[in-house]
Amino acid sequence: MNDTIEQLVDELEKTAARLRDGDLEQGEAATLVERCAELANRVGGQLERDARTAAGGGVPGQEQLL
Repeated sequence: MNDTIEQLVDELEKTAARLRDGDLEQGEAATLVERCAELANRVGGQLERDARTAAGGGVPGQEQLL
């Protein structure tokens, strides 16, 4: 796992832990849920970029011309 993914996952875990604690006001909880979704999206995007790079850097759905 690269450093970017590790940092995002670490922040995601910390944010999720704050949500699990339950000592939050409704607005703060909603903000943290949105932050978790954003972080998960960024992790997914980074994993996809890393996978494309490892597979030769092609754009998904595009065939390579010879």
